[in-house]
Amino acid sequence: MSDNAWGDAPAILAAHGVEEDTSFYRNFTGADEKAVLSVPQRIQDAWARNDADVFADVFTENGSLLLQDNQLVSREEIRGYLRASFHGALKGARVHGWPLDVRFLAPDVAIAVTEGGIIRPGESEIAPENQIRAVWVITRTEDGPRLVSHQSSPVKG
Repeated sequence: MSDNAWGDAPAILAAHGVEEDTSFYRNFTGADEKAVLSVPQRIQDAWARNDADVFADVFTENGSLLLQDNQLVSREEIRGYLRASFHGALKGARVHGWPLDVRFLAPDVAIAVTEGGIIRPGESEIAPENQIRAVWVITRTEDGPRLVSHQSSPVKG
């Protein structure tokens, strides 16, 4: 990828009201890698806010989310599911993670693999039963990087 073709991560995050966590990137410090990784940072921010609208708006309109046993196949399905979850079983929960891999499959398509998990209210770290690895398929759009598909799997399945 050409440097900065995907956009400027700090500007992308700021445009969405997200404070950049420079430690999140780890060894993925190229401008395009950081722009791709702005997507998981936006998702972490949405979880911290328990905001289903912010969460869903990271996805493309036909985005896909496989979360636990639930396969959601549109931005609106994702929004509805997370809205109910953030008012129910996931109320007050947040997620934390970090990248393990970033690869560019085409000029406008990247995948990222992350590790992390859910931190429940009252907990300060990810419990072993809540640890996951996730695959993110991210596309470059005129509006910046968007999430096409996200799938998470338990580490200790």
